[in-house]
Amino acid sequence: MSAVAAALVGWAVMAAVMTAGWIYQRARRNAGVVDLLWSLGTGLMGVWFAWVAEGDPARRVLVGGIAGLWGLRLGLHLARRVFGEAEDVRYRKLRAMWGPRADVYLFLFFQLQASWTVLFALPMLAAASNPAPGPRILDLAGLLIWAIAVAGEAIADRQLARFRANPANRGQVCREGLWRYSRHPNYFFEWVHWWAYVPLGLGGHWGWLTLAGPALMLFFLLKITGIPPTEARALESRPEAYREYQRTTSAFFPWPPRRGGSR
Repeated sequence: MSAVAAALVGWAVMAAVMTAGWIYQRARRNAGVVDLLWSLGTGLMGVWFAWVAEGDPARRVLVGGIAGLWGLRLGLHLARRVFGEAEDVRYRKLRAMWGPRADVYLFLFFQLQASWTVLFALPMLAAASNPAPGPRILDLAGLLIWAIAVAGEAIADRQLARFRANPANRGQVCREGLWRYSRHPNYFFEWVHWWAYVPLGLGGHWGWLTLAGPALMLFFLLKITGIPPTEARALESRPEAYREYQRTTSAFFPWPPRRGGSR
């Protein structure tokens, strides 16, 4: 199967999945399910691309395995939030802004996310299409990057969940563990994850495409879906504490905290 055909099949499946998710959110008034479906869908897309790619068989197994496990971990983490909490404030604000046409616009948003699962999985396809015989040192490097990234993100998520679970921390800002060195260590390690496919794809005809993963994710995290809405919510709920956190702690890349001033 050609890469174009594989992408079209994947997109069609995810469009159907996102339609089902939209029907769910319409009934439950919780559009956060789109985040869950995006993470699981992108991981499954990586598995699908690894299955149909024509690269080295061992590398295809490796790419499919790490893509699927990444999507499963992130999906399970998001599932606890989606099914255990009220709808995220981001989507409540969108409903209020869109008014009577909210469901129509949300349907389009869900379908956009279906397209993004294919877009973000293309580096996985490029890595799985690499015909260079493996395993190579570069393959081991990709696996090591993946392990560090997934472990770092899981640790950051666990530290934040533990902090929020303590009633004494209400209205405070988490500065525990990794959160002492970055305001968004979970996003940082999510970005690192996309670098895992770069060494796996090097040497293949489409190896350059793997660089789109970290580039796209960095843009989305810094400018669109990651840091901007997260920090806006934090400033609304605990303005003084979070402004101090912004003054002393790196926004993205982990770095020792400063005593004062701005970054």
